[in-house]
Amino acid sequence: MKRSQQSGFTLLEALVATMIMGVAVAGILSALAASSRNVVRLTQADRAVILARTKMDELLVNDGLPRRTFVEGQFGAAEAGAMPAGWRARVTPIEALPGSFDLNWVIDRIELEIWWMDGATRHSFSLESYRRTLLPQGQGI
Repeated sequence: MKRSQQSGFTLLEALVATMIMGVAVAGILSALAASSRNVVRLTQADRAVILARTKMDELLVNDGLPRRTFVEGQFGAAEAGAMPAGWRARVTPIEALPGSFDLNWVIDRIELEIWWMDGATRHSFSLESYRRTLLPQGQGI
């Protein structure tokens, strides 16, 4: 009996190699899908952080905000893009002389909550800051 000197793969080897490649490709596609979902989620969170920093800067320089009252609003499409987003803030005096009135220094605490919608899911986070300001004329603590 003579043995053939032909080289190549058997059908069984080709099937096993195809199956291994299929499992590897399925894993890679699953990882790519998860990555694209994370990119969208992180983009929304990054945009919300930028909106929060901008709004907090506005609140810190606005001396006319009412104290101990919630102020809220929504961001426009130009600011928030396609995601609906809004904010809610409250200014509370935390340090002042007893009976402070008219043009006395006071330290305010500013609490800011930023929220945004991702489909039907509402996401939010809070920021807090402090400022030193003069009480406006005619406004006591």
